[in-house]
Amino acid sequence: MNNETQNYGPDPLAMRETDHYKEEYIRALVEHWDELIDWDARMQSEGNFFIEVLRQKGAKRILDVATGTGFHSVSLLKAGFEVVSADGSAEMLAKAFENAYQRGFILRTIHADWRWLNRNIHERFDAVICLGNSFTHLFSDRDRRKALAEFYAVLRHDGILILDQRNYDAILDKGYTSKHIYYYCGENVKVEPEHVDEGLARFRYDFPDNSTFYLNMYPLRKNYVQNLMKQVGFQTVKTFGDFKETYHSQTPDFFVHVAEKSY
Repeated sequence: MNNETQNYGPDPLAMRETDHYKEEYIRALVEHWDELIDWDARMQSEGNFFIEVLRQKGAKRILDVATGTGFHSVSLLKAGFEVVSADGSAEMLAKAFENAYQRGFILRTIHADWRWLNRNIHERFDAVICLGNSFTHLFSDRDRRKALAEFYAVLRHDGILILDQRNYDAILDKGYTSKHIYYYCGENVKVEPEHVDEGLARFRYDFPDNSTFYLNMYPLRKNYVQNLMKQVGFQTVKTFGDFKETYHSQTPDFFVHVAEKSY
């Protein structure tokens, strides 16, 4: 694989396969990723939301299954949690390790595909976090069920899963708008969908150095994700909109689902 250019084949809109994430997170995109996130701005926008949810549930050992460049893993380590950091992209894990090291932490990293998570991870955790709109990389219902079942299996009997997603309902039904306040906080990065249908959201990322990258993602509807979590075995699912429990008065950019395993 050429690590400098993304390859979507002759028809990018036809590329609707889970395994393609390996071709998307090339080194060049990974090197730009932190411009998109802007750690300081994201820390300000999120506040202690995830830390508070995890503490309320008494969670101490956390598995971050979509580590990316390490933002949440490092935030949780700073807050005193034990963290294991996993990602399907070796490039992302290397960058996360480097970012953590620069901030005084040594990340425990595991290169793992969610669909076979338990091949690589043989411990149990109080919580699994799957953040950064990452679950959207799974293109088939079967892959999503398999991944959720793997998350469920690594959790202790009273564990929780925290999973976020873009508000694709709004994008599919009303068109794309973003307050650009949460998650993607980089000021000079332009993010917008180039194509959206019920089976594909193709996002374009334009960076200040005139480089452009794409990500093909599956537009998950909120109710579908909630129902899937329950079907896999999670007992309760509570959904927040842009880190707020009540969000009826406005359209959130992101949903955060907190699913409990305990009976």
